[in-house]
Order: sequence, then structure tokens, then C-alpha cells
Amino acid sequence: MKKEILKLRNVKVHFPVQAGVFNRVVGHVMAVDGVDLDIYRGEVLGLAGESGCGKTTLGKAILRLVEPTDGEVTFVSKEDEETELTSLEKKDMDPFRKKLQIVFQDPHSSLNPSFTIFGSLQDPLKKFGVKSKEERRKIIGDLLEAVNMRREYMDRYPHEFSGGQRQRIGIVRALCLEPELIVCDEAVSALDVSIQAQVLQLLMQLKKDKNLTYLFITHDLSVTEYLCDRIAVMYLGRIVELCDSEDLYNNTLHPYSEALISAIPVADLDKKTERIVLEGDVPSPVNPPTGCPFHPRCPKAKDICKTEVPKLKKYSTSGKDHYASCHLIDLPERS
Repeated sequence: MKKEILKLRNVKVHFPVQAGVFNRVVGHVMAVDGVDLDIYRGEVLGLAGESGCGKTTLGKAILRLVEPTDGEVTFVSKEDEETELTSLEKKDMDPFRKKLQIVFQDPHSSLNPSFTIFGSLQDPLKKFGVKSKEERRKIIGDLLEAVNMRREYMDRYPHEFSGGQRQRIGIVRALCLEPELIVCDEAVSALDVSIQAQVLQLLMQLKKDKNLTYLFITHDLSVTEYLCDRIAVMYLGRIVELCDSEDLYNNTLHPYSEALISAIPVADLDKKTERIVLEGDVPSPVNPPTGCPFHPRCPKAKDICKTEVPKLKKYSTSGKDHYASCHLIDLPERS
């Protein structure tokens, strides 16, 4: 039986928009607008969507690197004890900082160029009770070797490494405190394709060895197909489809997911499908459209899509739970 490690309920992140001489609040950027999501222990959950849809903001809100405006983020321990994180004081978050870590998108800017690798990685160990410098060096050295790097690299500076090596160092930093869940924020998007494959293989090996759970944030659905157990597709701050990875590709329900999948490059011409080109840009999260947020770009939109916001409903495809928020699924001509 699957057990949750995180429960997200109606999570919202709204950033104020200020204008005028007195910097009055004239609106809000609704980056995340009511997300309900369960993340299970030991799984890789993909969070996919175009740039600007709120994926990274949601990942940071889980860790409270960005404070949620509303909603609940509940951490479930191995002993099934539940702790609502958004209500905690910052100092009370410390025990959960060890259990929830992040690998940032840009490995270069996430490392201090003035510090050696050891200098950057030792601070969390010092904060959480590893007083001996020799012990800190041993922990960091062991982890560097676990990601196929040499122990002595800890005495070098970030500029001395390639992009792929810096990303491995970012993974080591996330692993230092023996976390239970890691948010991988576009962890391979800045890397060459060959290096991407190496880092992905490394992540999966570490998941197996250390019994990790990943929230894998990406805009590349070709990566999630082979890496993730489940995929949540996000659009304009909302989850529009959520199901098993295989089910998303074989039984797509939402038109936005269909468009994303059609854009995946395919080498086999026999399997190539017609590209669905979406018109226009993602609407502004400051002034989202009425009704379904996707309807201005949806080639199948009906009148109901322009007035009513669809709810994320549970369907069944291939005998599995499949969640989608689309009026078209329930229309007679669709069934």
C-alpha cells in the first residue's frame, strides 16, 4: 500500500503587484492557484508544463523557500505522524529542512564562487550537529565518490568544474543531510543531452540506494516518460491532469497535455504524430481568463469552457485512477 510523504491541499502562492508613488498593491500574480496533490514515498512524481506555469514556485512553496499565501503542506513521517508545515515558525522548520531538500536549476549560480566545494557544503552539516571537520570532510568525500567524482575535488572552486560536474555537486549538497524527499527543479535542463543522461541515471541509482522520493520539475515530457512513476501537468498555476506516466501518453485526456506530448521529438517516423501548435502565449497570471484558464488557446474549446472553471475530477483509464480538469471529457461527443 502506498503511503504519502507530502499532502498539498489548496496551495496558493500570490505575489503582490505594486504601482504608483506609494507602491500600492494593484493586483496579484497568481503563480500557484489552488493545488491539491499527494506525493507518495519512494516514487518519482513529475511536474510538467511550459515556462511560467508555476512549477518552480510550487516546488519552493513546499520547502517554504517561498511562503504560501494559502493552503496546507503536510509532511507525513515514516511513523505516519503528520505535521502541517505552513503553520510552523521558521525555527521549527529546521528538522524538516533535513528531510526536504532541493537541487536547483542553475548549478553555477547556486554555488558561491568565493567558497571551495567543501566550504559550500559543510555549512548545513555544521548547523545540524556535525562538529568535527574531519567527519564533515568524510561525509562530503563519500558523497562525491557516490556521484562519481574524486574526494579531492572538495578543495576546488565552482569555476573549475563543468556544468555536469557542478550539477553533481548540487546533488551532493542535497544529499548531505540524508533527506527523504528531493525537489529536482529542472535539474538537467541546462546540460548537454549526453550529460543529461548521466545525471538522470545517477539520480535513479541514488534513489534506489538511499530510498529517496523525487518531485521532478521539468518542461521536457520526453524525460518524464522514462523517469517518473506519475506525472502532474500544470498550466497557469493549476494541475490540469494527473495520472501514471504510461497512462498519460496512451490515454491523454486534457488538450493541453495532448499538445505537450505532440511536441516531443520522435526518431521513429512510424510513431510520429501530428504536431498540435497552440496559438498565442500563456495568459497573464495577473489577469487570468474567466472559465477554463486554457480556453483561449484550446482548439476544442466550447462555450462552457469560457464561463465555468473545470474541477479536477477522477476518471478511470486502463483500470487506473486518472485525474483531469476539462469540460470536454464529460460532453456527449467526447464519450
